[in-house]
Amino acid sequence: MAGLQRARVRRQATFRWVVVAVVGTFFALPLLGMLEFTTRAPGGGRTAAVWRTVADLGGLRTTYPELWAGLKASGALVVLTVLIMLVLLVPTMTWVRLRVPGLRRTIEFICLLPLTIPAIVLVVGLAPVYAWVTYLLGGSSAWLCFAYVVLVLPYCYRALDAGLSAIDVRTLGEAARSLGAGWGTVMVRVILPNVRTAVLSASFLAVALVLGEFTIASLLHRDNLQVGINQLGQRDAQVAVAVSFAALALAFVLLLVLSFAGGRRTRTLTPLATPPTQEPA
Repeated sequence: MAGLQRARVRRQATFRWVVVAVVGTFFALPLLGMLEFTTRAPGGGRTAAVWRTVADLGGLRTTYPELWAGLKASGALVVLTVLIMLVLLVPTMTWVRLRVPGLRRTIEFICLLPLTIPAIVLVVGLAPVYAWVTYLLGGSSAWLCFAYVVLVLPYCYRALDAGLSAIDVRTLGEAARSLGAGWGTVMVRVILPNVRTAVLSASFLAVALVLGEFTIASLLHRDNLQVGINQLGQRDAQVAVAVSFAALALAFVLLLVLSFAGGRRTRTLTPLATPPTQEPA
């Protein structure tokens, strides 16, 4: 019986490694192709000139202004999108759990709705809105953050919902309120520390989605990293592919950090000493 169990465990481990190898190969081959293309020298052989160009930020700023504009726009979009998403979702989801738990399904439906709407349809609906945004706030690409918040809602909602479901929000909130804490204190000093991992997860997912978005920015004639890469590809394909590879590597690093960030240290608790029992006289 023990021999059969060990054989089954070995088969399961082998199957897992085969699946990991197949999936890893599927994702590694395009990346290797990109790396090979960016190190290809015009006269044959290999060269790192393209990567030196990408690493020289000052040179990128002057030689490829469209890429530099996209980088600056994406940096602003990342910061604004993450801030608006957290300010919008965390208090709302906490308040719903504390005060009106019956609205949880409605909020979930609203947040997951963008998954069912194609990007091109979103652009058609957002075009008149952004005509007014341009009229009132200007044509800066940073205002794409409003559209990007809609895009990241489903993924960030799931991450935050998992974190809030892991704690007893109602008990923590009522305990803090009974001790005299205001709602701001409850949110900042009680709820947020307990959902730190979920907040980091939602933030990293939002960053990865904003850095990879192309359709809305392109159709609304705004700048971001992917639009800059697309324009750069018409001038210098090797540099465009190198920047794309770097963006993919950054997204991979963010997701890798996501798997480790927010972990809490486990501390060994020393059991309380039991006082000796006294024998009756």
